[in-house]
Amino acid sequence: MNVRGFLIRWRVMVIIYLYFFVLSLLCCTFAKYNMKTKTTNYRWVICGMLFFATTINYMDRQVLSLTYPGMIENEFHWDEAMYGTITGVFSIVYAAAMLFAGKFIDMVGSKKGYLWAIGIWSTGACLHAVCGIGTELLTGCGDLKSPEMLQLAAGSKMALAIGTVSVWMFVGARCILAIGEAGNFPAAIKVTAEYFEPKDRAFATAVFNSGCSIGALIAPFAIPLLAKFYGWEMAFIIIGGLGYIWMGAWVFIYSPNPHINDNHKDVSVSYGKVFRMREAWALFLCRLVSDGGWWFFLFWTPMYLSTEFGIKPTDTEGMVLIFVLYLITMLSIFGGRVPNIFIRKGRSPFQSHIMSMFIFACIPLLGLLAQPAGQFFHSPWAPIVLIGVLGASHQSWSANMFSVVSDKFSSASTATVTSLSGAFGGVSNFLLNIIAGYLFTYAGKTDMVFMGFTGKSAGYMIMFCWCALAYLIGWTLLKLLMKKEEK
Repeated sequence: MNVRGFLIRWRVMVIIYLYFFVLSLLCCTFAKYNMKTKTTNYRWVICGMLFFATTINYMDRQVLSLTYPGMIENEFHWDEAMYGTITGVFSIVYAAAMLFAGKFIDMVGSKKGYLWAIGIWSTGACLHAVCGIGTELLTGCGDLKSPEMLQLAAGSKMALAIGTVSVWMFVGARCILAIGEAGNFPAAIKVTAEYFEPKDRAFATAVFNSGCSIGALIAPFAIPLLAKFYGWEMAFIIIGGLGYIWMGAWVFIYSPNPHINDNHKDVSVSYGKVFRMREAWALFLCRLVSDGGWWFFLFWTPMYLSTEFGIKPTDTEGMVLIFVLYLITMLSIFGGRVPNIFIRKGRSPFQSHIMSMFIFACIPLLGLLAQPAGQFFHSPWAPIVLIGVLGASHQSWSANMFSVVSDKFSSASTATVTSLSGAFGGVSNFLLNIIAGYLFTYAGKTDMVFMGFTGKSAGYMIMFCWCALAYLIGWTLLKLLMKKEEK
């Protein structure tokens, strides 16, 4: 890249950032006025901030998966096992950070805790951009994008050196991203408990949690285009930099809820007490079983389309397919309304959330048809639609599970309990991604057969089967271990 072109691209990026920063300040000024005049509506302004944070969170996660096929994959000579290792390490570090993120947020408060979280993960996201430079310096291979380097024979000494060094460079950046992102949901659930009554929390959670789908919806269009025209490095920098804009708005817009109920001002419980609670273990084991499915589809869907149908994320059809997938997941916003049906019939918020979770545990069974439908119709559209339905169900499931946490624990402890349960969800993600990476590599080399599918197709069928059944297993564990409410 020449110096003039580099400076022009940075100018464009700075102008975009300044535009969004000024826009966010105007929105914050309006929000502050709204708080003084209509306090009851201000909670939705706060919910909107949680929504935007979650949107940025999921966009940062997806940059790697959307730039890997055909770009990073070729430049660094990776295979599925290497990619699976990176996503797996991200997951286990995310899980480990979850052990401390919630307690930290409960200690410093929602405002400072959220600032620390998004500041760390935005920095980690931007650091991915220097992994290529670091690999070149450490291996002494010269320009990785040169035709000579791109055409290195697979398995050659230089290709292995580049692959190994680059994997560890990305692992480092990914670890920083994971540490920061571990604070997003504990902080968001804590703020929701501060601003919303139990009967409204599932819907509020569904609203901000829909940021996952919006982030995943925007990403397949924005990220491949940024990577195509400006390079994959700039995609990481531009998307990662959005978090800093959010931080400026959060400093100005957030203030503690002056109308918080007295019963929400309890003292945070210790780790020891949490681990002795049966309700906590019900949540932990439920997330250990069920969380991995969503993360699998988030990280591996672009690879699935590339492997099974030859469609890359930079292809127009690839962008449209992933867009449609996450557009379908937006149906999850209605999942937050389902508990109100049971509440109106006299059920408690806790019972209503549990009953809603059962509904959303059954819907993923449709995922069993994804791989057969793709093969039968020789088209990616049927599996994409079914995966989208599964994703919508997962997000609705998550909204109600987060609400179960605030049903059973005080707002002073929700971040701690949410983060500990999230740690178990991170372990689920770690195991599923590591298994997936090695499963696909093994299946491709051995032409493994499973349920009539051969090679990597058999591997995907195995993963779809687990993702479809995991929610019912998780709900059963939750139902068996969670104590019934006293009448």
